[in-house]
Amino acid sequence: MDMKEINRRTVEQFRAGGEIEGMHRERLVLLTTVGRRSGEQRTTPMMFHRDGEHVYVIASNRGAPQHPDWYRNLVADPQVTVEIGDTTYKATATPLTGTEYERVWTDIKQAYPFFAEHETKAGRVIPVVELVAD
Repeated sequence: MDMKEINRRTVEQFRAGGEIEGMHRERLVLLTTVGRRSGEQRTTPMMFHRDGEHVYVIASNRGAPQHPDWYRNLVADPQVTVEIGDTTYKATATPLTGTEYERVWTDIKQAYPFFAEHETKAGRVIPVVELVAD
């Protein structure tokens, strides 16, 4: 499975406004970060979690032992672009810590139990990142 090709096709389908093969459009965000080494924009489709006005993304990397590239990019440069539905906005990506992390991470695992499986498989703390509109 070529993830770069799947991501490219998903981004294309999302931006075209139609159905997205194998995914729920209403749960999908396109997150654009700046590559920490290349300096180029990188857009990654992923699931998001909404809690009221708050939007969160989860750096589970499908349970891999390392953080995903998009997460490492936003740690280096937290200024991102967010696309949800027909809305696009600039945001600051802020990884959660402490009690706020614990509260949100618990809510996410209750809503989507597969994230608990990713956490066990990864053997690392799974970052949760809030996307705060600028």
